[in-house]
Amino acid sequence: MNEQARRRPPKPYRRPKKDPVRILAFEALRAVDERDAYANLVLPPLLKKAREKDDFDARDAALATELVYGTLRRQGTYDAIIATCIDRPLREVDPPVLDVLALGAHQLLGTRIPTHAAVSASVELARVVLGDGRAKFVNAVLRKIAQDDLDAWLERVAPPYDEDAEDHLAVVHSHPRWVVSALWDSLGGGRAGIEDLLEADNERPEVTLVARPGRSTAAELLEAVGEDSGLPGRWSPYAVRLAEGGEPGAIEAVREGRAGVQDEGSQLVAIALAGAPLDGPDERWLDGCAGPGGKAALLAAMAAGRGASLLASEKQPHRARLVERALAGNPGPYQVIAADGTRPPWRPGSFDRVLVDVPCSGLGALRRRPEARWRRRPEDLEGFAPLQRGLLREALTAVRIGGVVGYATCSPHLAETRVVVEDVLKGRGGPAAEAEWVDARPLMPGVPALGDGPDVQLWPHLHGTDAMYLALLRRTA
Repeated sequence: MNEQARRRPPKPYRRPKKDPVRILAFEALRAVDERDAYANLVLPPLLKKAREKDDFDARDAALATELVYGTLRRQGTYDAIIATCIDRPLREVDPPVLDVLALGAHQLLGTRIPTHAAVSASVELARVVLGDGRAKFVNAVLRKIAQDDLDAWLERVAPPYDEDAEDHLAVVHSHPRWVVSALWDSLGGGRAGIEDLLEADNERPEVTLVARPGRSTAAELLEAVGEDSGLPGRWSPYAVRLAEGGEPGAIEAVREGRAGVQDEGSQLVAIALAGAPLDGPDERWLDGCAGPGGKAALLAAMAAGRGASLLASEKQPHRARLVERALAGNPGPYQVIAADGTRPPWRPGSFDRVLVDVPCSGLGALRRRPEARWRRRPEDLEGFAPLQRGLLREALTAVRIGGVVGYATCSPHLAETRVVVEDVLKGRGGPAAEAEWVDARPLMPGVPALGDGPDVQLWPHLHGTDAMYLALLRRTA
């Protein structure tokens, strides 16, 4: 060390600047990772608490939301890029450090935040939540990432499509390879369709409202939100789509329970079941997997309009309470119970219409719960399979001869959709009441690209909905 360097005084310690937006985003990611929480449940209370402070406004909330959801959606892509910029396996990097790196990568590659601002803000965050030592590591990695844009990075880290199509799509569109394979099998077709679907999974979904018939109308909701903030639904007569930033809780009909938040695909499932033709009475309806209550509330409203009653059954007591809340104020007769649909307390043949929206992998709602794609494993489907078949068998027993059962699931995976229905109809795994397919397509008038039937699979990229599946079955004996 030369004389001049020895005389130079050490730099004074600078306290890191606390950035409330990025700290909040980091806290949300840590909750998702550490507690297996879902961002859509973790983020709202964090934002509410932050808004109570004068220095956190609507723009801050929007940025925090984008940082959380954008990072989760693109986690696979960012992990592949980060892995090329470090000298150790990714699994050896502490998860909190990876979260800061991923947040930084998203700002650099997935937003319009200037490069210098993205790097400096991420390094400051690292100093606050990780300490100065690891902040230097974050700085070095992010400076490497900043040398190229996203397209250039994908050229480097994704294998060529012609050599490994599924792995290429997995890296480019940030889905686990097995999910890409499963979605492609369900969708069929060539490259364009699957790429459109994967891209749609990475887009922010619209918030869609439902006007519960007899209690509210789409026209009322449109008037409440204003022409600049709302659009009619694409397919459901009860749907209203909110513009970005719309707040459902600010709408009187939503606060009063006369309307709610419900994806349009979910609305179409309930509408199709209610519209299926019946011979004989149409007085008693059952929602056998009613939690958290969106479809049950819509079914109850439609049933009330015909003088029918709804029994809403949910196995988990805390979810049954959510159903009660969703149905509160419905004018028609209804009842909510906590019961296991595979060991039902009702007598066989008690109902005219039955819906079972069965527990599933949730691969149809990856737009809303992007972290689910990283948690699910192929073996999870084996765990759902007996339950799905059991619920459908009991639903067919619960409906009277001539009545209709709707089997629905928010997953397009063939093992959770058509395979389940075909197995039950063929008596695999246990006897079931005899039934025949009902073509569900005419019961969704105006909805395009519904396939060859008789069941229906909705898609985010084709219909703007979650990937809901519906099979309608009429009991024949």
